[in-house]
Amino acid sequence: MENALYLWLESTALLRADVAALIGTALAFSVTVHALLRKRRVSVVVGWIGLAWLSPVFGTVLYLLFGINRVSRRARKFRSKPSAAPNDASTEDAVVPEVMWPLDRAVRRITGLPALGGNAVRLFRNGDEAYPAMLAAIGRARASIALSSYIFRDDATGRAFCGALAEARARGVAVRVIIDGIGGGYFRAAAYRRLRADAVPAALFMHSGLPWRMPFLNLRSHKKLLILDGREAFTGGLNISQPNRLRARPAHPIRDTHFHLRGPVVEQLMLAFAADWAFADGGALDGEAWFPNLEPTGPSLARVVVSGPDADVEKIESVILQALACARTSFRLVTPYFLPDEVVMSALALAAQRGIAVDVIVPRVSDHRTIDWAARAHVAPLIRSGVRIWLDAPPFDHSKAVVVDGAWCFVGSANWDMRSFRLNFELNVEIYDARLAAQLEAFMRAKMETPLTLEALNDRVLPVRLRDAAVRLLLPYL
Repeated sequence: MENALYLWLESTALLRADVAALIGTALAFSVTVHALLRKRRVSVVVGWIGLAWLSPVFGTVLYLLFGINRVSRRARKFRSKPSAAPNDASTEDAVVPEVMWPLDRAVRRITGLPALGGNAVRLFRNGDEAYPAMLAAIGRARASIALSSYIFRDDATGRAFCGALAEARARGVAVRVIIDGIGGGYFRAAAYRRLRADAVPAALFMHSGLPWRMPFLNLRSHKKLLILDGREAFTGGLNISQPNRLRARPAHPIRDTHFHLRGPVVEQLMLAFAADWAFADGGALDGEAWFPNLEPTGPSLARVVVSGPDADVEKIESVILQALACARTSFRLVTPYFLPDEVVMSALALAAQRGIAVDVIVPRVSDHRTIDWAARAHVAPLIRSGVRIWLDAPPFDHSKAVVVDGAWCFVGSANWDMRSFRLNFELNVEIYDARLAAQLEAFMRAKMETPLTLEALNDRVLPVRLRDAAVRLLLPYL
């Protein structure tokens, strides 16, 4: 009797093991097929397939949570139909400097949008300059206000904006506010609740407490955008928070750069916001209040470039690669975080090797130490290729800008890292304007005093070098 029971238990265990093996094989095979058909980068495909076969259940769960881009299917139905991108030079090329025609044509193909002339652009430094101008613009708005921010704190600055928005709504202005579901405070979102309590239409972008929506926690709307009456706009790197007011002497000051735009390009900014509002809230924005007729107001050419893990995937990165390929004399950038992938790293190195002056300005100490550690393990090949990397002295500067050949500018919300290039929803503006380029280059040159050298990198003690190299493995998610 005991022998029979033992044999039955053993056969049952073997059957269960066989069933488990079949299930594991089926799961690993499913992940393999999906990754082969859907993923573009070989390293990503190999990583997911290897994980699935090494640990079928765990690997499949991780792939379902983080490997499948569910956003693209939902986002495509909210996209505005882009303008047709012409195959050849058109009359629009006449307003772009001839040496910039190849870059203009490439960016038009990437975005499906033309560069629009007749824009006026003004640069602001820090919240001390930008916030009063933004609040004044909210105060004079008469038809509509659209605001999107990654961080929107419920501090003195945030409450000032909430009050101004509530007052605008009370006087009959149509107001719409988007706050990122993570940056706005995932569990509290105090500014969002304050706006809703004042009956201001607001939406949290990619926010849900439901377990099956947790994958979206890694996808963030990093855009900073304020549009008034569809006629003027503010965009750049500036969030809404008290640390950006340097004159108030905050404990952890944050410097930044923001831009005010008027002219035809504001319609492209408004289209980007309308698509995001439809995505976050489901509502449509249309009509004269949001899309008035716009007249030329200045000398600048400009075009909006949006990017995100949907139909616009990697567009900002593609524009940067085209700008590097088209640069003739200089390519300068300032960014708070510098962790690009191998493709961008190679493009920077190749530009320097062909004689382009390539300057990269990063904070000596950022507000994320792990990113500083990973960057130190990442940049030695660039320095060997002739790229000059400069360490900006504190306080931390959150500015993001590119200037090419003293004429072409690229400004907005995107950092130079894989998160901004592939995971975040970002918005940059391409601007052809030698005057603005000169302003930005003067701003950058003031930071180019302390170079990061190979000697400094090699002088790191072994434990520090190991730490930095290990953190670099998290590059896609930092």
